[in-house]
Amino acid sequence: MTEPVKFPQTHKRVSAILSLLFLFMITGVSQASEPADMAGGKITRGLFTTEVIDREPVDQVLILPNDIKTIYFFTELRHFEGQKITHRWEYEGNLVIEKQFEVVGPRWRIYSKKTLNPRMTGEWTVTVINERGWPIYVEKFRYVDKSKENSRVILPLERD
Repeated sequence: MTEPVKFPQTHKRVSAILSLLFLFMITGVSQASEPADMAGGKITRGLFTTEVIDREPVDQVLILPNDIKTIYFFTELRHFEGQKITHRWEYEGNLVIEKQFEVVGPRWRIYSKKTLNPRMTGEWTVTVINERGWPIYVEKFRYVDKSKENSRVILPLERD
């Protein structure tokens, strides 16, 4: 029978230090956290719509038939002033276009518009990207053949 391996005292110290580091990581104590201006920003609304009137979406698109060729992605931002925000449009996982915006105020509404090719049915995604390149919001809709059953799911929005 073999005897258990005994580690020198320094190994115990290293193990204790690593345990503390792990504890700090899982409890969120870190020097590498986002600055307050990045951490404080949030997306209060993000949705696809068939039209934007007076900087407000008129409806919410979940499934769009391919006889409608224009769609908008609307985003309401809070506390991103002084930053650049990007709408990244993707079709079936492939980048189609990026549109960048300068955020000037504490509450800022932006939208990007896309003219759709009726043959490009499938899943469309917009990812909202902060100026550091991090995704901060994602939304999807399906673009489908107009002749298919359930080819339209467009929800009305209540207006104030």
